[in-house]
Amino acid sequence: MKADSISQGDSRLLWIKSSHSSEEGGECVEVAACLHKVHVRDSKDTARPGLAVGAGAWTVFVGYAVRAVG
Repeated sequence: MKADSISQGDSRLLWIKSSHSSEEGGECVEVAACLHKVHVRDSKDTARPGLAVGAGAWTVFVGYAVRAVG
């Protein structure tokens, strides 16, 4: 899987915060999908560079995460 660093200033992306995120601290992520990539960043430090992965790689990751938590 290849992950690219992305700029967080792209206002064209609609960022969606994880439903497991809270204001109490801890690990929080948010994602923004576009046509061919899914962007991932730290929701508590949005100025920090995030990652962009291919849509297929994201699908595999989510499937794995669902089975692991399941």
